[in-house]
Amino acid sequence: MYSKIGILREGKNPPDKRVALTPAQCLEVMQRYPGTDVVVQRSPVRAITDAEYEAAGVRMTDDLSDRDLLIGVKEVPVDMLLDGRSYQFFSHTIKQQPHNRKLMQAALAKHIRLIDHELLTDPKGDRVLAFGKWAGVVGAYNAFRTWQATEGGPFLKPAYQCHDRAEMEQHLHAYPLPKDLRIVMTGGGRVGRGAMEVLDKAGVSRVSPSAFLNAVFDGPVYTVLGSPDLYHREDGKPFDKAAFHADPSGHVPDLLPYAQKANMFMACHFWDPRGPKILTLEMLRSPGVTLRVVADMSCDVGGPIDSTLRASTITEPLYGYLPTTNAECPVGTPGSITVMAVDNLPCELPRDASEAFGRDLVDHVIPHLVHADINGMIDRASITRDGQLMPRFTHLAGYAGIET
Repeated sequence: MYSKIGILREGKNPPDKRVALTPAQCLEVMQRYPGTDVVVQRSPVRAITDAEYEAAGVRMTDDLSDRDLLIGVKEVPVDMLLDGRSYQFFSHTIKQQPHNRKLMQAALAKHIRLIDHELLTDPKGDRVLAFGKWAGVVGAYNAFRTWQATEGGPFLKPAYQCHDRAEMEQHLHAYPLPKDLRIVMTGGGRVGRGAMEVLDKAGVSRVSPSAFLNAVFDGPVYTVLGSPDLYHREDGKPFDKAAFHADPSGHVPDLLPYAQKANMFMACHFWDPRGPKILTLEMLRSPGVTLRVVADMSCDVGGPIDSTLRASTITEPLYGYLPTTNAECPVGTPGSITVMAVDNLPCELPRDASEAFGRDLVDHVIPHLVHADINGMIDRASITRDGQLMPRFTHLAGYAGIET
């Protein structure tokens, strides 16, 4: 299929320091698939420097016009798109986001094959590429930074100023965790598993939801709530997990008892807009709520967490939230909760996140790109081709401005 692959420099602002393949991975692709040529576009902001690629023997260039496949991470600016090429990156166009409409239209006008990382799945329908784990890893560390900003204690160096995860975790291991720290977490997927890795390494013990509510502990603990712990049915019938995931409407959240025991909430869940909110204003105003920190790694603004008024940024990750007014306030305001709601957390550890992403790309996707498209993986992930929407995505015609 593709023999000339170009690795894009990221053009979206604010700058993203991640890359799809590391130097060693570029060489591995060429060694495993003779006849495949991988070049990397120079970048002044990438976490893995041009010099590191050159030292490994990877060819660098500014001009990718001879490439037939170009791979990036985030959306490619319209003025950087080359006619008639295939592109693979996170386009977010299937979500019909207004600000990406011009990208969709440009892909059609320029006869680009647009392959979306998010749509690459195995025969079971499971995604093979994602940065979710790194959102959890960085988000959990940021939760402790949020705690420090709220309750005091030694300064924790921001993750984005650390060379890699190892340095970040060195700082966390040196941080004295309070014995009365009680953390409730929602979600056990990629984001949740990443957060749990950090909590476990930091010495926070995991306990069951029932123990969290009823037992006494002499050290920091956390619990993870799955859907059966977090919701019950409005009609009083027994909770049916399969039915809930098929249609979460008709359910009521049960987070309040945990919010009256926890002083930190880590939101790592996937939320279906058809379902109920998880942490409501009513809960936040309830007597006995002990939450001091909300680390919203899912960051669905206007979604299930009423204290998430807006997304925050890597350089300014925190803001205060006052339940009595349902409004933002300075961090540390009496009666307030400190919110961390960064929506691009993996960007804080770009070297580690790139290494893990590239590993999955090499193992699970590259074989389908350079050889036959086994099981139709690339076709399933292609949104546009030859100036047309692919059959799976004809419902996007209105978004793309196509008259039907």
